[in-house]
Amino acid sequence: MKFVVEKAFADQREEILHFINHFSREGEVLDKGQRNDIKIFDLNGKRLNVKSFKKPNLINQVAYKYFRKSKARRSFENANYLLSHNLKTPVPVAYAEASGLLFTESFYVCEQIPYDLTFRELIHEPDYPQREEILRAFTRFTFRLHENNVNFLDHSPGNTLIQTNNGNFEFYLVDLNRMKFEPLNFEERMKNLHRITRFEDMAKIIANEYAKLIPETEEEVFSELWSHIQKFQEKARKKKEFKKRLGLKK
Repeated sequence: MKFVVEKAFADQREEILHFINHFSREGEVLDKGQRNDIKIFDLNGKRLNVKSFKKPNLINQVAYKYFRKSKARRSFENANYLLSHNLKTPVPVAYAEASGLLFTESFYVCEQIPYDLTFRELIHEPDYPQREEILRAFTRFTFRLHENNVNFLDHSPGNTLIQTNNGNFEFYLVDLNRMKFEPLNFEERMKNLHRITRFEDMAKIIANEYAKLIPETEEEVFSELWSHIQKFQEKARKKKEFKKRLGLKK
């Protein structure tokens, strides 16, 4: 097994490796999903988040073994990129990859941080305290991502953890394995926000705040943003209808 540990945790290497080797039998279940499982482990009073990625299909077993970086490695390296650019994410601790002739499984370990909400609450709770202020701060945070050449391909409501501290808001990105680091033009920036919300009132606030930071007008920002949101929603609707016709689950 390939096992890489952040220098700050080097002296606790064996304990962290134990969590990975005993992932199926130990730890506190945080999320048991269709694709990945997440558990919490205690490391001398510090809570660690250990994510086990689902075994990939045969094609990807070959790809991850010989051609592509694993999701765990990408998560680890992307987290370090974010932190090096003063963009917040739970501190990366380690990653591990198990393989023989083919790639089999991988794990990503980071610190578990407390948070008050994710972007989902802003969507589903219109009366959430300071909702507009948080939304505007989130927009400025996204602008900082774009200015630092971060194209977060999974920029969706559940992948930003939000801490609220007396009117100050801190944003932490999670689920980091799908990122590109490249300059983004205006259209690419707006497309990067297309999964955040389907509601026009929220899109208008985002457009108003983002327009304060770039040469384009508020009308131009909203038009481009709303166009990408509508295209995404229409694609999602058609996909849902197709699965329904086939009798598949969502």
